[in-house]
Amino acid sequence: MRIGLGCVTFGREIDEAASFRLLDYAVERGIALLDTAEAYGGGQARAYRRASLGIEDEREVSGEMHSSEKIIGRWLRSRGARRQVVLQTKVSSGYTAEPVRKAIEASLDRLQTERIDFYLLHKLDANTPVRECLEAIAPASRAGKIGAAGCSNVTAACLESALAVSARHDLPRFEVVQPPYSLLDRSIECDLIPLCRREGISVTPYSPLAAGFLSGKYAASVPEGSRFHVIPGHADVYFSDRNFRIVQRLQDFSERTRVPAVRLAMAWALRNCDLTAVLIGR
Repeated sequence: MRIGLGCVTFGREIDEAASFRLLDYAVERGIALLDTAEAYGGGQARAYRRASLGIEDEREVSGEMHSSEKIIGRWLRSRGARRQVVLQTKVSSGYTAEPVRKAIEASLDRLQTERIDFYLLHKLDANTPVRECLEAIAPASRAGKIGAAGCSNVTAACLESALAVSARHDLPRFEVVQPPYSLLDRSIECDLIPLCRREGISVTPYSPLAAGFLSGKYAASVPEGSRFHVIPGHADVYFSDRNFRIVQRLQDFSERTRVPAVRLAMAWALRNCDLTAVLIGR
């Protein structure tokens, strides 16, 4: 199955009961990869608006911190489904030894598991040398607490540098990358995908629907409770004349073919055989 479930909305845009139903539905249909992060939570979204935008309100279904990992953990416990899924989570800051050790232990606790299959840096930190990042992950890798390391939002140049550091210092190397990829953002086709192909690195991109933008639901306004309403900063990434033109062309093609636009956008991403899995959420 080349589709993974992105769980960023759990406890943020959708409540725990809906999250459980979605997880059940996905696993029943052979979707095994569950992607989350320590930064995904209703509480984090509220904190983001407060700190970045000066907005003090409630737009999420809950204010629970780290709600995505916690909901997955509670679902795993209630369903006994650990052997059916592959867990992928991410650390978002503090990429040195002690912060990473604490972050891994906290994610293991929230996910109610003894092992994280893929543990990713959410993005590289310009203030932390990549060698320190890899050295921070190494103890958990040797102890079997994580299966493989990776990095989200990484450029080809940074990945190539990280691979060289891993080889030079006998450190865990990035085995999986998680970039954005959609009809609106094809930048990884130029250099990141070819590099991953040569090095045997898995590519599991996110946002094939551009965080829902390609569905066309943002053409006139931003619906309450939608991702761009809860995390307004996402609008800055996608809202442009160029992108609205692409959405209109997709909608026109959808009408001609009578195939839903979201299905067309997903099919476009999945046609790329260099992708290990494409993450889709709710």
